[in-house]
Amino acid sequence: MLKEHNIAEVSVGMYVVEITAPKDKFRLRSQGWLESERVIEALRRKGVERLLIDGSKTRDAEPLVAQASTETQAAPLKKTVAPREVKTPKPATASAAVPGAGKSGSRGLAKEEIIKAKQVFDESKAIQKGLFHNAQHGLPLDMPSVNKITSESTEVIFNNPDALACVINIRKKDEYLLEHSVAVSVLMTMFAVYLKLDKDIIQQLAIGAYLHDVGKIMVPDAILNKPGKLSDAEFELMKSHASHSIAIMRKTPGLSPLSLEVAALHHEKLNGKGYPMGVSSEQISRYGRMISICDIFDALTANRCYKDGYSQVKAFNILRALAANNELDAELVDQFIRCMGVYPVGSVVQLESNRLAIVESRNAHDPIRPRVRPFYHISPKRFEVGEDIDLATVTDDLIVKCVRADDFNLDMQEILDLLAHEG
Repeated sequence: MLKEHNIAEVSVGMYVVEITAPKDKFRLRSQGWLESERVIEALRRKGVERLLIDGSKTRDAEPLVAQASTETQAAPLKKTVAPREVKTPKPATASAAVPGAGKSGSRGLAKEEIIKAKQVFDESKAIQKGLFHNAQHGLPLDMPSVNKITSESTEVIFNNPDALACVINIRKKDEYLLEHSVAVSVLMTMFAVYLKLDKDIIQQLAIGAYLHDVGKIMVPDAILNKPGKLSDAEFELMKSHASHSIAIMRKTPGLSPLSLEVAALHHEKLNGKGYPMGVSSEQISRYGRMISICDIFDALTANRCYKDGYSQVKAFNILRALAANNELDAELVDQFIRCMGVYPVGSVVQLESNRLAIVESRNAHDPIRPRVRPFYHISPKRFEVGEDIDLATVTDDLIVKCVRADDFNLDMQEILDLLAHEG
């Protein structure tokens, strides 16, 4: 479990995920264990005040102390470079703000990480199903389960955001209602971590995003799943879900005002033409602007029973067009795109070699050339998993375009099973 500790509370054997205070002054080049008291003292002298610790990885300090005593010089965090002072704060990048993201030449996604992320995603869907049932029957929402699963999801994202980013691309057309809320919560958490928000704030945002569409259970299925354009009367019924969500959440004990705020604002627009309140830019908080972006991005990219989603790159272009129309915050849209990467982890790309590949990790120094793993020949059509390719190091096999597995009658679940050696 991730927990923030004052520097006076940390001890040898703890696993450091991030320096959380002072903000924007220090950052770790990678995570690791505190090997000795001298390392802790060095951090203290540098002015580090608080650290984010992964308690599940804490290990016995005695062997570490014994090892340190045989060394002639103080060791840095194991597998970690000493904190680097940043004299002029720069805009957050994926590699700096999100542990494990954006590393050039990284090892990609491990089988265990995908399995863990899939478990969290599936459990999130099961809990979401229970929430819709309770809301429909006027029963209290199961907030302990919501708090638990959003906390687990946040922990996965802190440890390896790429795993959950990959898993949310596995979608079932007939489960959009369940999966959309889960995916928006994951996207919101990833975005908040990227922006280096406080962990307590991130948790509240994750909960608000997780519950933002709970009122949709009050809208008839015929309207939710209608393939054609809604009539004016039908659209008014569809829009009522936002008011239903607010009413349900207001009656839920233990829900923070921030969680309610972020859910209430997810359909508002900066130009004042959103709903249910029709508020304009000065009344829409930064968090409300963030969830609008996450909500629209997932709605654009998800498959539904009556239509296929867009590729991530096309969705980015639509987000920018909405920002140009003063519906979304342009600066936050650009930050969201940087957070996700030009080619998001888990997206499928077509290579010049006439193969399909899945994006395994981003390259912070060359965002248009991520690390990918080929898995399918387009002609002749056949699966053939190849070695990982760091496109930043090759010149003869670059990305032609971002595609969808559906375009080639392929199933994302089978692809991930194949790549994780599960199938």
